[in-house]
Amino acid sequence: MDQTVSGDVRQTVLTISGMTCGGCASAVTRILSRVPGVATVEVEFASGRATIRGAASSAALIAAVEAAGYGAQDTGSDVPTASPIYGN
Repeated sequence: MDQTVSGDVRQTVLTISGMTCGGCASAVTRILSRVPGVATVEVEFASGRATIRGAASSAALIAAVEAAGYGAQDTGSDVPTASPIYGN
């Protein structure tokens, strides 16, 4: 369920499987960063979670991770987030 707000900014949290080291977490970070519409990515090796902000859909994020040989599952937490307002 992809929910959007002004500017199509949302936060998506994925559970990532198959990461065995910090290098894997770095690889997943690079993979997710290359998905069109991704603004920021944070991958935590210890928890096996990736938090992504931007306009990319969960399906696109999961497909990118799986294409690289890792597993990914949407936690069901696509959360609309407000875009920062500058100049106020």
